[in-house]
Amino acid sequence: MSLSAALPTAGPSPSPSPSETTTGSVPTFQDAQESATNAASWVEQNWSTWLAIGLQILLIVVIAGVLRVAVRRAITKLIDRMNRTAQAVDGTALGGLLVNVERRRQRSQAIGSVLRSVASFLILGTAALMILGTFEINLAPLLASAGVAGVAIGFGARNLVTDFLSGVFMILEDQYGVGDTIDAGVASGEVIEVGLRVTKLRGDHGEIWYVRNGEVKRIGNLSQGWATAGVDVTVRASEDLDRVRATLDEVAEQMTKAEPWNELLWGPIEVLGLDSVLLDSMVVRVTAKTMPGKALTVERELRWRIKRAFDAADIRIVGGATAAIEEDEVPDPTASVAAPSVYANSASPQHQAASPLTQTPPPAK
Repeated sequence: MSLSAALPTAGPSPSPSPSETTTGSVPTFQDAQESATNAASWVEQNWSTWLAIGLQILLIVVIAGVLRVAVRRAITKLIDRMNRTAQAVDGTALGGLLVNVERRRQRSQAIGSVLRSVASFLILGTAALMILGTFEINLAPLLASAGVAGVAIGFGARNLVTDFLSGVFMILEDQYGVGDTIDAGVASGEVIEVGLRVTKLRGDHGEIWYVRNGEVKRIGNLSQGWATAGVDVTVRASEDLDRVRATLDEVAEQMTKAEPWNELLWGPIEVLGLDSVLLDSMVVRVTAKTMPGKALTVERELRWRIKRAFDAADIRIVGGATAAIEEDEVPDPTASVAAPSVYANSASPQHQAASPLTQTPPPAK
């Protein structure tokens, strides 16, 4: 067999068909038409689902917005009604004793701010979760991650959270308000502003204290209910008790009927009796129930009137345990001693005249 017979006859290769050439390199109009047809069919199959999801999201957003606006308006109207009630009561005798407009206003504003924030958070948070649920997103990992993040933030900002929660409960429970005089342990004074995190106090010397609500462990409110004014009168042990009591009763009766003390006093001024008896003095206790925060004012006026009445009745007020014991006059012991004689003075002429004459020795021979 020859080599030429074994090898194929060489010649020109056949050219590719037009369909093979166009299919491998450049898409044709037919391919584009098929792709558009597939997309249209996919959209046709899923447009109802998209429309349903969009309508659900729109409905959730509209309901959440309307509900949020309605709740916030209801809270605002409630706060305004509280303020109008406080202003209506103010100006009357009862309002002057029990209501502080500024205190009610700040307390109502703080409560309204807290309620509006909580309502907005709950409504918008619930709407956001419902929107995510419409996309068939698994919310369990998201909620777990949010819980872990919340715990971490809570540990990191525990002081801030403690201050905020303490302020919320203080305001809701109405433990104190603007105008009250309180003792917060770390500071004391008149409350000038109540916040969710910090309470402002003005001290007795005009200083302003910023007290964190979370640091307050106990609060003594000196402006709620009623206060007690007490005065201790120290007189000599030899005074007539009946006369002292009669004078104090007269002072109490006059002060109870006088303006404006008849409004500050919520009860009669009582003479309780002897509080203590010492060797040189005795203490008589006088007390009265007063309007909250007015005890010091009543005590000062009561001391003033007692002092004037005792001066008029010739009753002496002494200094209590430090008073000096008054004794009868004792004659001066040196008064019975005679004055020293002139003869005791060696330089006096009387002493020299009474002195014996000294004998002069005779001159030596």
